[in-house]
Amino acid sequence: MDLPGHLAAVDALRARPFPARRERSGAVVSGPGFHVADLRISEDFWDADADAECRRRAQDDLEAECQALIELLSLRWGEPETVDLGGHLERSFHGEPVPPPLDTLCGCASEAWAWRVEDRWIGVCVGQWGPELPFQLVAAVGDAGAVP
Repeated sequence: MDLPGHLAAVDALRARPFPARRERSGAVVSGPGFHVADLRISEDFWDADADAECRRRAQDDLEAECQALIELLSLRWGEPETVDLGGHLERSFHGEPVPPPLDTLCGCASEAWAWRVEDRWIGVCVGQWGPELPFQLVAAVGDAGAVP
């Protein structure tokens, strides 16, 4: 668990300007009004021997790490808002616009925890893009004016 590294990554994302077009730099995807970064990624589950216990352990580890990060960020900015990403996924499915970074987060997670700090929306979550793919601890930053 690299909580100091995660805090530094969140601070770096907050300070980083949003680019004019979508780009990727290492573990960070950015675009107009957003940054999304993988803070930690579990192993994947393509191996047929990867059993349910292995998956559950990986998910539990990342969720515990996310909770510890939430607690540290809450000391800075107060209690987070819990964001239900299901409605955003449904809107996206129906072709309705979903603002970044919620458009990305709703594809891999069902909920996120978020703060509004100055002109930025900061969120963290644990997600998984598919059953064989790794779990990810994700931090996202968006333009607070664009995120509902």
